[in-house]
Amino acid sequence: MRLAFLGPVGTYGEQAAQRLAALEGISAELVPRAGIRAVIEAVANGDCAAAVVPVENSVEGGVTACLDALWEQPELSVARALVLPIRHALLGSGPLEGVSEVLSHPQALAQCSQWLAQHLGSALQLPTSSTAEAARLVRGSRFRAAVASLEAGREHELEVLAYPVNDVPGNCTRFLLLRRGGRQQEGPLASLAFSLRANRPGALLEALGCFSRQGLNMTRIESRPSKRELGEYIFFVDLELSSGPKPLEQALEELTPLCEHLILFGAYPLTNLALVEGSAEG
Repeated sequence: MRLAFLGPVGTYGEQAAQRLAALEGISAELVPRAGIRAVIEAVANGDCAAAVVPVENSVEGGVTACLDALWEQPELSVARALVLPIRHALLGSGPLEGVSEVLSHPQALAQCSQWLAQHLGSALQLPTSSTAEAARLVRGSRFRAAVASLEAGREHELEVLAYPVNDVPGNCTRFLLLRRGGRQQEGPLASLAFSLRANRPGALLEALGCFSRQGLNMTRIESRPSKRELGEYIFFVDLELSSGPKPLEQALEELTPLCEHLILFGAYPLTNLALVEGSAEG
């Protein structure tokens, strides 16, 4: 089974893909893609049977490229989710005091902004398509360093100049395993997205009331611009399904007439490795 992930080799996306494949009990050929949109398109166009993408970080919030691409591919469903602890390292081939450029994915740079300001305040920060790509680009340079995983450092034979460098010790990212079709409505967590028919006072409150009346707890809500006109938004919502699928069915029945578009990405299990590893360390 071909499983797409945000490449190249050595990214946190690859780690998540390996973990999710193991949780699903599947033997997967991991296929790296450059960019989150390319990862999602790989499963949408049938080039791969599944894909793993980051959707949310505990420090920087939603991964907007993922949310936008999911909205554009309504035939995709979420099969499983994984919360992966993220511990960044500063990697390079020269001394720390000689670093004048730091490369990484924009999310990783943001997650280490305080550390970088304190220790490399004058260094230029350059965005890359992934953390592993940053590691590849700095190999052999005496003045460049990358924010990436220890695995990426080993893959590209880089020295660990500092570890960990993320500002928040509990930094973690939630990854989704995507497939085409086959949406489930039974599981501990469900994800959906919708746009409203009318932009009027109380419209969003009325829509969210569909969840509260069924006793569904929202664990996340995030808005993204529709890109059609200013002030028009798409809302992404995660719900806890502690009482089975019936409350979700009833909420969707109430919500549908209020929406211009409504996509249920499915209900699915979630594995939180941050809690598992935290318990093991304790």
